[in-house]
Amino acid sequence: MARPLRNMPGFYLLTRFLNSSSPSFLAYRRWLQTIAYEEVQVSTERPYNSTAFVIHGLLGSGRNWRSFSRNLAARLSNSSPSSDWRIVLVDQRNHGSSADLESLYPPHDIVNAAQDMANLVRSQGWDWPDVVMGHSLGGKVALRFAESCARGDYGESAALPKQEQLLVLDSVPGKVNPENSDGEVEKVLETLQNLPSSIPSRKWLVNHMMELGFSKSLADWIGSNLKKSGEHETWAFNLEGAVEMFDSYREMDYWSLLENPPQGMEITIVRAEKSDRWDPDVIQRLETLAARQRNASQGTVSVHLLPNSGHWVHVDNPKGLLDIVAPKLASLG
Repeated sequence: MARPLRNMPGFYLLTRFLNSSSPSFLAYRRWLQTIAYEEVQVSTERPYNSTAFVIHGLLGSGRNWRSFSRNLAARLSNSSPSSDWRIVLVDQRNHGSSADLESLYPPHDIVNAAQDMANLVRSQGWDWPDVVMGHSLGGKVALRFAESCARGDYGESAALPKQEQLLVLDSVPGKVNPENSDGEVEKVLETLQNLPSSIPSRKWLVNHMMELGFSKSLADWIGSNLKKSGEHETWAFNLEGAVEMFDSYREMDYWSLLENPPQGMEITIVRAEKSDRWDPDVIQRLETLAARQRNASQGTVSVHLLPNSGHWVHVDNPKGLLDIVAPKLASLG
């Protein structure tokens, strides 16, 4: 077996899995010709009975959500000991351990990113997930995945569970206003595109981004996506492919899904208080949909405001996000 690498107190990262002896958390990583993923569970002594997929945002990876997912799994276990959740953290195409998979053919867009999710489920012989949660770019992928399941695009076996929860974290459901081309995400992409492909060090990158006006927390997060390449660092994502995915994110529109959510599904939109993603008319449209009375043949829409957070919700206010997400999942237990 490969030599274990210390990841954080109580957790061990190995070439095939991440295992802790206390408090019995478990996370597996496998490299597939579908997308790569990790599994997080509080304990493996009992089989899981519910599954949540977490889809990271632009330039991220599943590992960015490890800490949050561990805390989420622990809270769910404490609130309902009989509820055993498995949380699957995927690496989207062009990101993380999926970045170099040659079988993930273009176009690199929201449609194919959602198809990657379906391919993963089928390749592993899993049941379809009870909960899908996506942040930013991943939010649009989650919306597409749910819409495609409901339409039967992935086959009859992809019928959504009766109490499906879809959580969309700071992701505008419709087309992004072309005038909003100078937001924080766009500035990050422009900055990265102007950097050399080989970065001297993570410390250099963090300092450089802070000098350009980015917050330390955001600069640290971007720096976490570097990997060693000889004497220098390089990106753990395919920047060109990621930009193509972001362009698709800006163009795709899923308002129709929010207007008519499938029966039994709750679509939860979490809007970060300090995010620059949201136009007033979009906020008003969401609030109207959330207040709408629906009949039994339709799902529901809810809207939550995450205080003290910019767009990078898992960095800015992870505890506040946990307070919103955990009760949603607990309600399914």
